[in-house]
Amino acid sequence: MKKLLVVTGGTKGIGRAVIEKFASNGFDVATCARKPDELSALKSSLEKQYTGCKVFTIPADLSDKTQVKSFTDFVSGLNRPVDVLVNNAGYFVPGSISTEPEGTLEKMMNANLFSAYHTTRGIVPIMKANKSGHIVNICSIASIKAYANGGSYAITKFALLGFSKCLREELKADNIRVTAVLPGATKTASWDGVNLPDDRFMRIEDVAEMIYAAWTLSTRSVVEEILIRPQLGDI
Repeated sequence: MKKLLVVTGGTKGIGRAVIEKFASNGFDVATCARKPDELSALKSSLEKQYTGCKVFTIPADLSDKTQVKSFTDFVSGLNRPVDVLVNNAGYFVPGSISTEPEGTLEKMMNANLFSAYHTTRGIVPIMKANKSGHIVNICSIASIKAYANGGSYAITKFALLGFSKCLREELKADNIRVTAVLPGATKTASWDGVNLPDDRFMRIEDVAEMIYAAWTLSTRSVVEEILIRPQLGDI
């Protein structure tokens, strides 16, 4: 049986690049996103491009705890070991803590932190039962560096890094590896409309390459954090 990759928010950006990388190396994939048509297109593309690859999809908005459970129940229902979980779902809206709209923090906490928390709680029992697995949390340079206009986004990413550190300590005895990925500016939809040259951004494929490289290490080693920045520096 092929190994199984589970990715939240897998139709775009880093999530899509991670899926492409692992699928090209023989993994099956389970993923979710909010738009059913994008999931259908992803499934069709991957299964056509990578012979034998099975792609399991379900629409879900992971800012909603009920839909997180629907997703993790869906994955559990596959009755397969989960080899890699990538908590990628989330979004960025710039703003200042003192002036951003009421409710911004709560919404971003749901999408950027609680989605990873509840997804992990739903998937970890599968990994524990198999005494193996790798959990990757897509954090941000904003997890370690406060910056103007970061607002609630930075708060949630600081919290996601803390969540990753706690998981690492809790799961090491179960042979489950935990990696926090801290990308700098990466060319995704979050930067649409920004008038900057492409060479100021990292490629999503570079982030995916590093995640896959971390997974390929022997189970005697774990990359706890991956910090990647654009060569020309932070934006």
